[in-house]
Amino acid sequence: MHINGARILIAGASGAIGSALAAELGGRGARLALAGRDPDRLAQVAAAHPSAATALFDAYAPDSCARAVHSCAAALDGLDAVITAFGAVAFGATQQISDAAAEHLAAVNTLAPAAFLRAALGLMQPGATIAAVTGVVAERPQPGMADYSASKAALSAWLDAVRRETRAAGIHVLDVRFGHLDTGFADRAVEGTAPPMPPAGNLQQAVRTLVQALHSDAELVRAAPDGTQVIQQHAR
Repeated sequence: MHINGARILIAGASGAIGSALAAELGGRGARLALAGRDPDRLAQVAAAHPSAATALFDAYAPDSCARAVHSCAAALDGLDAVITAFGAVAFGATQQISDAAAEHLAAVNTLAPAAFLRAALGLMQPGATIAAVTGVVAERPQPGMADYSASKAALSAWLDAVRRETRAAGIHVLDVRFGHLDTGFADRAVEGTAPPMPPAGNLQQAVRTLVQALHSDAELVRAAPDGTQVIQQHAR
């Protein structure tokens, strides 16, 4: 994919990863659409990208995710890529996590991203890409984060199946399994307190790796043992 001029929707643009991604893609000439859950934070990010289309969504309302895709596609006259970069986390032993929190994680981390990407698939032409930030826990589930790990692994499995469905149609699917990054994410848990975390990776470097993977039509970004993010051209 040629990033310059590409029409790219970032869902979760008001978060740390999404806003950094918007800055990187915008700096490379992409035509942006920005979707977020918080209107004030979304407006702050959009102020740096005055030509970007914007849309609000509610992760608990999958139809709002689909509406955001369709409105942004109309504003940009199509979409070449849709990237979901939002989520929620909870910490604690499994028996300490409430059913309400577990449901919240499933809705925000699995169902809402899938709703965005499912809607995008109905609009995309050959050569387009859907991508989601799942995280290292999708392949290395962690104790004290069972429901969070499961919600991200479920999204990763969904991406894997969709990749095989859409390959013949020329649609690319990118699974972004970042390691721990300095985003403040762990401080906003819906339940529990974060355990000691490994040293955080560099957010800007991670985002640049994601954009390079998008450019090269890669299928996977994963965290190396040293915490750096590496591109894997084929997931299997």
